[in-house]
Amino acid sequence: MGDRVHLATKEVGIDTAVLDVVNTIEFEDLTDVVLVGHSFAGKVVAAVADRAPENVRMILYVDAFRPRTVRTPQGDFGDEWKHLKDWKVPLTEEILDAIGGDVNNSDREWLMSKATAWPRRHATDSIILSEKFDNVRKAYILCTGGGDDVQRIINEKLDGPFRVIESGHWPMVTKPEELVEDMLSLVAH
Repeated sequence: MGDRVHLATKEVGIDTAVLDVVNTIEFEDLTDVVLVGHSFAGKVVAAVADRAPENVRMILYVDAFRPRTVRTPQGDFGDEWKHLKDWKVPLTEEILDAIGGDVNNSDREWLMSKATAWPRRHATDSIILSEKFDNVRKAYILCTGGGDDVQRIINEKLDGPFRVIESGHWPMVTKPEELVEDMLSLVAH
């Protein structure tokens, strides 16, 4: 949630995040937008591109949820989050160790000091995409230490170019120069 943490309630879900971005695009008259989705925000950028494809140049997924081109609900990570009783999910040291073990020392202290809990509905809400999503250009940055089997993902035949970073889930903290280089390369691809 970051600087919008004061808006967090149990009613905030994926659609709230999607509308925030769609409205920014609309009210700022943005075109040729590169949407970057990290982690669960892969759902957000996919739904935004589905709703405003004429404004989107491409989607760039960074160690993120990668939706399929289907017309049924997807992206509900509910089973993984059912044990949580609260409506918000904190970033804990255990989570950081599991998917961001390369975040160390001052970077770790900084990340934990900026981390805010996010609404559980960001994980449990699903999205439904229309045919408009299918033609949006896509690219991917996969992180070897982010918790996903990168080789399995590559073998799935991604529908766009990709790069692999030897990093945990937060390459913007641990490998910022490499991440930016890969992002620029994929956008220009």
